[in-house]
Amino acid sequence: MAMSQDLHLRSHADEDPSHQLQNSLAEPIAEDHRKHPSPAVQKAKRVASLDIFRGLTVALMVLVDGAGGEWPVIGHAPWDGCNLADFVMPFFLFIVGMAIPLSLKRMPSRAMAVRRVGIRTLKLLFWGLLLQGGYSHAPDDLSYGVDMKRIRWCGILQRIALTYLVVALMEIFTKRARPEDQLPVRFSIFRLYYLQWLLGVCILVIYLSLIYGMYVPDWEFRVHYTDSPDFGKVFTVACGTRGKLDQPCNAVGYVDRQVLGINHMYQHPAWHRSKACTENSPHEGPFKKDAPLWCQAPFEPEGLLSSFSAILSTIIGVHFGHVLVHLKAHLDRLKHWVGMGLAFLFIGFILHFTNAIPLNKQLYSFSYVCVTAGAAAIVFSTFYFLVTCA
Repeated sequence: MAMSQDLHLRSHADEDPSHQLQNSLAEPIAEDHRKHPSPAVQKAKRVASLDIFRGLTVALMVLVDGAGGEWPVIGHAPWDGCNLADFVMPFFLFIVGMAIPLSLKRMPSRAMAVRRVGIRTLKLLFWGLLLQGGYSHAPDDLSYGVDMKRIRWCGILQRIALTYLVVALMEIFTKRARPEDQLPVRFSIFRLYYLQWLLGVCILVIYLSLIYGMYVPDWEFRVHYTDSPDFGKVFTVACGTRGKLDQPCNAVGYVDRQVLGINHMYQHPAWHRSKACTENSPHEGPFKKDAPLWCQAPFEPEGLLSSFSAILSTIIGVHFGHVLVHLKAHLDRLKHWVGMGLAFLFIGFILHFTNAIPLNKQLYSFSYVCVTAGAAAIVFSTFYFLVTCA
């Protein structure tokens, strides 16, 4: 899941990504010979603040993957809430978004940019299906291969591919200013890229309309756990409602069941560790005798509708990249980033603690977008300050 975009500093005010395609998300750029007339190639410097943030996110991913089972407090929240592991995905999407305006600002033509974005997206999809679709899920048992009747279509890299494709194309076709343009007022960035924010608002409105307005009927599933006494049985989950954000009857799961097919969804969702399902919650454990039927059902945490909402995290990252390109003073950048980060945190916590829209990674709720984006903004700004200003 690592996605290093090796960004290079050509000057204190002009950053560009490298030409190495590393883990499917790197980008080339040539030296600017107008500013460096010497034929000697200077050694490129790295944007240390972004490198540190990327490295922290990778380390965080390794930590929660390895220790999340033993320490559930850092693993994914079973449903509502936000644990340490729940920051990994939005942090990566934020980093991807921030690199997009830097990597595309020197592209000579839209056609070349679109081609590069398309190739990169296909690579991400290929590796996502290979790694999470079922090919090597049990290497210890020497069990390999893909069962096309139960292949998992969605996953981490597939979500990154979708958000990257949408936001990169948005950047290509809505960009107007040249990279060298310096905006006199920091809020001019919002006016300059108003189409991108308009797209974000449209995504949010569509997502909320579907989440709260879509009717979710009753649905069936077959138990595939071989060690379950109910193995092979078909159960019906009663819903017949709309606007609910609980485990069995939310619109996110309904869309995935209808489009992907229930057999192509993740078979071990985090909700199996919820209090309604197991005595050892939030630890793994056997289901309660009176556990609801849906406890044994699949759910796709990287599904279609939640990935649609995840685009917002990448759009916010793109804006931070625009600030890096257009605002030349370190202090101006930090004021803008920290201000936005605190605003996102405030909005997200208000929505969660008033129970208007709870924090929920599985649904990728709007409050979750705000809190994780705000956290990413503060963490990155801290590293930027320590590297460039301290």
